[in-house]
Amino acid sequence: MASSTLITPSYFASTTLHPFPCSLGSSRISFPWKNASYILPKPLKAFSSPESKAAVVTKDTWEKSILNSDSPVLVEFYASWCGPCRMVHRIIDEIAGEYAGRLNCFILNTDNDFRIAEDYEIKAVPVVLLFKNGEKRESIVGTMPKDFYIASIERFLKS
Repeated sequence: MASSTLITPSYFASTTLHPFPCSLGSSRISFPWKNASYILPKPLKAFSSPESKAAVVTKDTWEKSILNSDSPVLVEFYASWCGPCRMVHRIIDEIAGEYAGRLNCFILNTDNDFRIAEDYEIKAVPVVLLFKNGEKRESIVGTMPKDFYIASIERFLKS
């Protein structure tokens, strides 16, 4: 039986690279180091749950919630079929609870609101954007450790 390598969430938490962002607009992923491509699984239900601390934002609520917000805002761009997005969402949900009152946290499904993703030149997910006074100030592409997001948020809040 052929052996296989399992990449676990701890792998992603230990790296500071931009591991495996998912490309938008395709249900196929190609791996350049292998002569193969894989069809992605069918989309799962939305990430947001009753216990979720990050609110859902859509094209209908974007202007009010993000662009006209009096508070600093974090937006996680995700796709329901994206595995790394699930890991980032758990981190963003924790951050939303820890920074409640100082930072508003939202999630946006790029499959449902592709136009907003295009407006901000989102080509792959997960991406986290930080906004202040309706202006994009920082972006984080790919899956990063929680400490990386915290450091970016702290720097952003002090600016």
